[in-house]
Order: sequence, then structure tokens, then C-alpha cells
Amino acid sequence: MFDPTSNPPPFWQNGPAPGAFYNFPNTKSGPSDEFQHSQAPITTATSIVAIKYATGVIIAGDLLGSYGSLARYRNCPRVLQVNENIILGAGGDYGDFQYIKNFIEQKIVQEECLDDGFKLKPKSLYCWLTRVMYSCRSKFDPLWNNLVIGGIQDGEPFLGTVDKLGTAFTDKIICTGYGAHIAVPLLREAMEKNPNMSKDEAKALVEKSMEVLFYRDARSFPKYQVAIIDQNEGSVIEGPLVVKQNWSLAHMISGYN
Repeated sequence: MFDPTSNPPPFWQNGPAPGAFYNFPNTKSGPSDEFQHSQAPITTATSIVAIKYATGVIIAGDLLGSYGSLARYRNCPRVLQVNENIILGAGGDYGDFQYIKNFIEQKIVQEECLDDGFKLKPKSLYCWLTRVMYSCRSKFDPLWNNLVIGGIQDGEPFLGTVDKLGTAFTDKIICTGYGAHIAVPLLREAMEKNPNMSKDEAKALVEKSMEVLFYRDARSFPKYQVAIIDQNEGSVIEGPLVVKQNWSLAHMISGYN
């Protein structure tokens, strides 16, 4: 005799009971088993400042890694020489930058192993990183970085950027983080007055921008590195350099203690 108080048999093997959900095989079950992704960056770095001049590109970034509002790590380089044609800078989560750096280095090793006489070019790396960042974003697990790629291709300087959403563009001036609000106006004004500036002029402008950012950005640091790639002189990373500080006018700022 059928007992109405008992659970009826499943409709099919391992099927759902009435009012319940079917557990598909080889899937996570329950809230505790769900995949967890990074909801926000943890150890972060601030602005990257980059400018394209007549014969090359300069990218600069300070050495501070902030744990929230704590200036925790004081030696976190964020600019690197990818190969003889490419330099790269990154803002955002420092752990994600280290991950990106590792797989870029592995890609360079694979390029060397092919031994076909070709080198990775800046536009190729820029396009590839756009796909990587967009792919991670589409999986709801973004890499929390703004990447700036500079280099020399076909005798012309190249400068482009990719963010955590895969949004990408090229320009003569690129700044990330707080620098996009503070340094970009300074760089654009100088670029409009002197669109074909020399390496020394561009380097002096970047140094001035890093000084202004140190004064205005609470997450910045006076020590920074500069990556330079020039079609005549090759690529080099300079630093750590130190911001030239002048606080003689600080007493005139409202709220200064």
C-alpha cells in the first residue's frame, strides 16, 4: 500500500526528488564548494607614467606595494624589459602582475626555442595581452592590472595600454591610476607645445610627473624606475631613482601640519 507521507521514488536514476534540484555529475555542490575568485586587489601599486617621443618610449613606475592603505612593500619593481624590442609597465594588483610577468617570460622562452630569427614585437604582445585580459574578464576572474606596452616596431615607437576588462588603445601619452587625472594634463600640455620632443626632454617631463604624483598621491613613493627604449640606443631600465622633493611651500597649503 502506498504511503503518502513517504518520498516517492526518483523519476530517473539519480534524478531530482519532487521540489528538489538535480545534482549534475562532476560539478560543485553547495555554496561552500563554489569557485571563489578575487573580488578586489590586495597588494596594489599606483600610477604608471608613459610617453612616446620622437625616437622611442619611456615608461616609469614607483617601487611601492600598498597593502590597503599601509605602505607595506618598498621594493616592488613594476617595469620590465620583455626583449630587445619591448618594455612593459603595470599598475594594480602586484600578485597578478607577477603572474602576467611569468607567462610573458615563458612566451619569450618559447620564442627563443623556435630559433626562427623572429622576435616578439610590441604590437603582437599588445594584441595578445588584450585577448588574455578579456578572456579572464569573461570568466569573471579578471587580472586586476592596467598594462602599458611600449616598444619599437618597423623603426617607429609604439605605446599602448590594456586594462583588466580587455579595453585597449594606443596613444602618445598613457598614465594609469591617479596619474590619469594628475599627470596626463601636464604631459598633454607639453606634448602640444613640443610634439617631436627628444629623449632628454621626454625624460625630464616624466621625472617632473613623478614628482607631482609623489606630492599628490598618498599611495606613491619617492623611489621609482624608468624603462627607456630607443631605436638608436636600445632599451635600458634605470633606477631606482629618487624624486627631487621640495616642501618649502607646504606651509601655504590649507590643512598642513
